[in-house]
Amino acid sequence: MAKRSAPEVNAGSMADIAFLLLIFFLVTTTIETDSGLNRKLPPIDDTKQDNVVIKEKNIFQLNVNKNNQLFLKTGGEEKVIKIKDLRKAAVAFLDNGGGTGADACKRCQGKKNPRSSDNFDKAIISLQNDRATKYDTYIAVQNEIIAAYNELRNREFEKSFPNLGISFVEADHRYSDPRTSSEEKARLKDKLEEIKLLIPQKFSEAEPKKSN
Repeated sequence: MAKRSAPEVNAGSMADIAFLLLIFFLVTTTIETDSGLNRKLPPIDDTKQDNVVIKEKNIFQLNVNKNNQLFLKTGGEEKVIKIKDLRKAAVAFLDNGGGTGADACKRCQGKKNPRSSDNFDKAIISLQNDRATKYDTYIAVQNEIIAAYNELRNREFEKSFPNLGISFVEADHRYSDPRTSSEEKARLKDKLEEIKLLIPQKFSEAEPKKSN
């Protein structure tokens, strides 16, 4: 009995099928990405500030230890503070307006405590974490600090430009959006810069400490 020959498989379209499958998986697959801090680094300041003296009352010093505890030192006192209370404390510090004379703050609405910050420009927030600090805690602290600056910037932006009907954060998003027209960006640029000069984001991060 004669053997039947095995039918040949037409492989001519295999490349097309593989290409279509590749496109399918690229379109339908969700790629996980690491989330990070949405912050813009301040520009490099070329002016020499070696002889600048910073008063202790103008520093809002935060330290996060290896156990993820948050310590706040301001006005010569140090205490443990919860992250949920950080934004309110930072706003109170930045908005204090305790300066007098040339350091007086006309737009500050705080308690004007002479032991706390003089004005928006003099106030500095400093953060130092431990190398063993959890990343989630570090991000949460960062977010609350930035939120404190944005809260004050929103207030002053809406006060300065009430006819726009938007906040500082909304205006900044519009300015950064590539879909925004060049005419609108030009209108927003000067207004955003005015508020940034009024409430500069003076937020410094020290080198992380080494756990013992």
